[in-house]
Amino acid sequence: MSKSKTVLSDDIGGIIQSLPKLEAEAASLKEIVLANLAMVGEIPAPTFGEKERTAFLLQRFSECGLHNCSTDEVDNGLGVLPGTEGDRNILVVAHTDTVFSRKIDHTISVQRDRVVGPGVADNSLGIAILASLPTLLERMDLRFASNIILMGASRSLGRGNLEGLRFFLRNNALPIRAGICIGGVQLGRLSFASVGMVRGEISCNVLEEFDWTRFGATSAILVLNEVINRIQEIPIPKRPLTTIVIGSIEGGSTFNTIATSAIMKFEIRSESAGTVNKLRLRLEDIVAEVSTTTGAEVLLDAFARRRQGGIKFSHPLARHARNIIKGIGVQPRVSPNISELTALITRRIPAITIGLTTGENLNEPNEFVRIDPIFKGLAQLVGILQAIDGGYCDED
Repeated sequence: MSKSKTVLSDDIGGIIQSLPKLEAEAASLKEIVLANLAMVGEIPAPTFGEKERTAFLLQRFSECGLHNCSTDEVDNGLGVLPGTEGDRNILVVAHTDTVFSRKIDHTISVQRDRVVGPGVADNSLGIAILASLPTLLERMDLRFASNIILMGASRSLGRGNLEGLRFFLRNNALPIRAGICIGGVQLGRLSFASVGMVRGEISCNVLEEFDWTRFGATSAILVLNEVINRIQEIPIPKRPLTTIVIGSIEGGSTFNTIATSAIMKFEIRSESAGTVNKLRLRLEDIVAEVSTTTGAEVLLDAFARRRQGGIKFSHPLARHARNIIKGIGVQPRVSPNISELTALITRRIPAITIGLTTGENLNEPNEFVRIDPIFKGLAQLVGILQAIDGGYCDED
């Protein structure tokens, strides 16, 4: 990147006043952002299979002149935009993986007002913005005192359990001043705390010696249905806010063949870690009981956990992020988060998660993001970076 001047506002009000100009400058990069989004979106990146997408991101980082462009043992992609002082580091991270397998058609359609395709919102847009951000900062002649670490984090979703970001935080020697996690949708989203969570799968296998006359159970799917019925009988507290989500159930092969195996995906969330643990134990009891009464092999595998925590509503980072989101003309929607933010929370690093645009059909093949709001999202990101770099988000 070319030599730039340092541009820092005297106060947070100055940063907010600069947001319309930032948005206009971001909109001038429309073709670059959409090209990056289309290219990265057409690279399949199921969890544990992100290497090609990481290679694309590193190529973009190198073309922009970032320092220390590198990957690691778990296929994270990193590049550093060096600061004028360089004694502090701000991490901007987006996950590289998507929920879609390589078998899905990854063709991306760029239309007049939207971009359509699997994974564009979660989280191809986040990666495209990482790839485009250095160009925007250069075009605006912006330079930060802090080093800006741009990171495409691997192995975030499902069984990945945030392994990429956790690996980086365990092995990185640079102290992180603050973190910004970016997701495709929704613009106005703001998270700075995590709820407790357990995510897992309940599997059922009908053994060869299964007694088909026992308790009327005739397939692995019906055995899991019995598990679901018992889960529905669990009293769920309204305070603390708590939920059990049955995300999917899969099993069987055709109309006239009894399903001998099936699997159910679930997630427990609560504002109370104790409540999460109690419900996990209750699910373990249900699984053991149904296995005993039906004679089927029913197993629970809890492979991902989150613990509650984060910064307070009154923390300067949370407060100024809200003000900057309002400054782009969007009402902040504050909600807890269980994605990359939680890895930073565990390390006691002040951090937030923000959305970049609006979109619909999340996690469906026809997922889409709207184009015009992306540039408000980019202005928001740069404004928050300026606020952190200027010291306005430091807690006394």
